[in-house]
Order: sequence, then C-alpha cells, then structure tokens
Amino acid sequence: MRAPHARCGGFTLLELMVVVFIIGLITAAAVITFGGDRRDTELDKEAERIDALLEYVREQAELQTRDYGIRMNSKTYSFVVFDVIRNEWRATDEDDALREREFPEGMRPAMVLEGRPIVLDAKKKALEDFTPQIMIFANGDLSSFEITLQREGSGEKAQIYTDEQTNILMKLPGDTEPRGVPSRTAARR
Repeated sequence: MRAPHARCGGFTLLELMVVVFIIGLITAAAVITFGGDRRDTELDKEAERIDALLEYVREQAELQTRDYGIRMNSKTYSFVVFDVIRNEWRATDEDDALREREFPEGMRPAMVLEGRPIVLDAKKKALEDFTPQIMIFANGDLSSFEITLQREGSGEKAQIYTDEQTNILMKLPGDTEPRGVPSRTAARR
C-alpha cells in the first residue's frame, strides 16, 4: 500500500529553475573568459616596454648628464649614447636594459619626428653610424616624436608620443585618454 502523501520520482519546477540558472551563470562566465576581450596583449606589452624604457633613459640622461638617443628600423630598436671624448654616438654597452630589441613578429612600427614621417626600412644602418632619430638630452628634454605600433592586418594601434611640454604619453588600443601622468609638469611648478 502506498502512502497518501508519497512523492513521485521527478523534479519540481523550482529545482529545474535553479539548475537552468546555474548553467546560465557558467555559460556567461565562459563567454566572458574566452570571448569577451580580444585585446592584443603583445601590442600593449611592447608599447608599455618602449614607454618605460624612454622614461628610464630620460632619467639616466639627467642623472649622468649625458645625451642619449633611440634608433629604430622596421624590425628593431636600440638606445645609443653620445661619447663626448670621441665626439660620436655609440651603443650603450654598459646598460643591458638599453640593448637592441626586436619587435614581435607581425608588428609594424611607424615614427613621426618633429612632425615629419620617418621611413623605417628593414636594413640596419652601417655599423659605424649610431646617429639616433630621437634625441634625449642631458637636461631631460627630448625630440618631439610619435611612435606608432600596429599589428599587421589589424586596425588596433598603440602610440607613444610627446606633448608640448615634452611629457611622454601613451595611448593603447581602446584608450580615449592618454596614459602617463605628466609628472615633469608638476615638478617644474
């Protein structure tokens, strides 16, 4: 004999709704994790590296009262220093942070210097010629420039550039405002 209030096998509507809700949460988390953000992190990372190196070189130039520069072609970039004894530009052998670096595969750099586009070819300049495109002077001033990094086949680009007060600013893909607090402006007040 069966009990009058015995429950039949199966799920209640409330139990089914809870299961559907949990599956929906898991699906939403998976979509956000795997497909929500398609940022080119390699592009961001390289732009942030160049920005940090430029700030570092500017600091070194002021501390050492030496003129530095950056040389760039379509494949690599490196920093150079002016040797006052020899009266020529040379590689910065004494600081490994300023070694020559290669751009990641598929990344295309562009440079505008003092308002003029610079042709960056794949050929390296002659070994004796270390003349930089961008100058970082011993007093902390630098040439007016804009470096743009763009992934081939993509519209996303990152920009590192100077403003009127020679602050170094950076815009990553998706940024509406430049990054980088103009700390030099605050220090001059």
